Amino acid sequence: MALIQSTLIWVVYAVVLVLVVAIASVFVYVYQAPRERSAVVTIVCIFTLTSLLATVLLLPVDVALVSSTTSSKQGRRKDWATQNRVDNITFTLRIVYYTLYSLDALLCLIVVPFTYFWYEEYDEVATEDGTQTIGSRLWGAFKYTIAFIFLVIILFLIGFFVPVAKDRKGAHYDLDFFKHILQDENHGERALSFALGLLITIGILIYILYTAAGFALLPIAFIKSAPGISAPTLTANTASDLEQNRERQRQLEGRNAGREDGLPAKDRRELDALIREERTLVRRERLAAEASGEGHGWLVKAWMKIEAVFRPIKLIGGILLMLVAIFIWVSMLLTFIDKAKNSICKSHCGYVLGHINIFNPMNWIFVKAAKVFPIDYVIFLLLVLFFFSSSVVGIASIGIRFLWLKIFQIRKSHTSPQALLMATVMLTLMALAINYSMAMIVAPQYAHYGPQTFCDRLLRHPDDQPDCTNHTRAIKPCSEVSESQAAANVCTASVVSTFLDSISINFSFFGAVDFWAQIAFLVVYLIIFITSLVRTPKLDEYQLDQDAEEEEEEGLLASTGRRFGATWQDITGRAKKRTGGSEEGPRLVDNEEED
Repeated sequence: MALIQSTLIWVVYAVVLVLVVAIASVFVYVYQAPRERSAVVTIVCIFTLTSLLATVLLLPVDVALVSSTTSSKQGRRKDWATQNRVDNITFTLRIVYYTLYSLDALLCLIVVPFTYFWYEEYDEVATEDGTQTIGSRLWGAFKYTIAFIFLVIILFLIGFFVPVAKDRKGAHYDLDFFKHILQDENHGERALSFALGLLITIGILIYILYTAAGFALLPIAFIKSAPGISAPTLTANTASDLEQNRERQRQLEGRNAGREDGLPAKDRRELDALIREERTLVRRERLAAEASGEGHGWLVKAWMKIEAVFRPIKLIGGILLMLVAIFIWVSMLLTFIDKAKNSICKSHCGYVLGHINIFNPMNWIFVKAAKVFPIDYVIFLLLVLFFFSSSVVGIASIGIRFLWLKIFQIRKSHTSPQALLMATVMLTLMALAINYSMAMIVAPQYAHYGPQTFCDRLLRHPDDQPDCTNHTRAIKPCSEVSESQAAANVCTASVVSTFLDSISINFSFFGAVDFWAQIAFLVVYLIIFITSLVRTPKLDEYQLDQDAEEEEEEGLLASTGRRFGATWQDITGRAKKRTGGSEEGPRLVDNEEED
């Protein structure tokens, strides 16, 4: 029975990994510029995104496996769950976690930079002439990557030798939970903890700005993103207007073809206005073609059709996402207050919380759902995707910047390979920050022990298990500060919570910064959320920056009254027939013609 249960848990994780690969592929394929697509960049980005999401989404598997050893109704371990079996489960999880965390660090610090320099080294002329070979290109990329290799070595050496909290004095370090963390680490694990602690802290600083911004903007973007006119109608109307424009130009030129003194002043002004209008119509035609998916593969076209189908319910979806975001925000705030007020060791251990003192609704939902796996996994997956999508929206809205200087802009079908690699590094760091926030702030009790409970009754013998069949009130949830021998015999902390707590305890500076950064995240979200309610966000799903400004200035979209009429036309791909000269589509008005 135990083997079947653990196998099913890993099978669910494998299914999720397949879904993660699909999500990473769609993200890379949708955002990268088709004309600059590089196979190496595409593969590296997809693999890196898959690895980081696989790391975050391992948490429910961790919780399910350690919780499967106990009966939450009886507060005792199952008959098959000997200490040796439990140790085997945690050892397997530790290997998987260390592998994924190490892979994330290497991809972020070495592989992605190498790929960036590899792409930059490409010289089309030199390649055609034969002066640039694969070997010379590899060497050119490797020369610049050496600095990153030295950085990784330095990080691990510092983590290997840096002093930790083992010699500190304090009553809280006498608890079994802290003794277990402080005594069970070797130098290699400590080096990995330091490197990951530094990456998590850097990631949280990015997470404060980008993920918080996206967390507020994503629901608002859903609510305010419906177009004013369908792409097929815009294409048809533009083609008709362009034909009329060119026909009028031919008439003017033909009428004055034999005149020696050229066009009269009136006809010249009209012709100049028609030429300006023609340029605008050609630009509108290009924008409409791109919005229809012209020039893109079947995947992008299918995605646009799906967007058109679900466009009428975007408003409802946006409102639901907004409510979910507010719910998560409140839950995070409650945990922050609880930790700031009731942490057993405050900044000395990164504000580790002994047990829940203030009710956290999100944590409660996860703990209850964890009793029936994989319900908690589905909720966790949706929540992680919400955070991940918010990070993507944040990067697309703000752009990749150095201080106030914008280096790259992330746009659908307009993102260069260099920008895509930079965005992948940022998403990797933010994913590590999301991993910390989910485990330590959003649902701390769930991430540490899941639904595990223990029977808090006196034992006649240390190896015995107490019986709470007739004493249900003695069944208590497991926590870090449980000093009962029964709790020590039954409760098993998840591997990820132990790893993150070890970073906070051994390197308290990282723990303190990561904790106080959460309130900064909440404040940034609140400011952007309130601002976005009264001001339309500068985020357009089809075109960003210049294209969106051109559409706005030239009136390329119709009024909001035709929003839902445009939906069916986008789904079918057919334009609505015109019934009058000015009935359909926006007309361009040139102020100079009035003169």
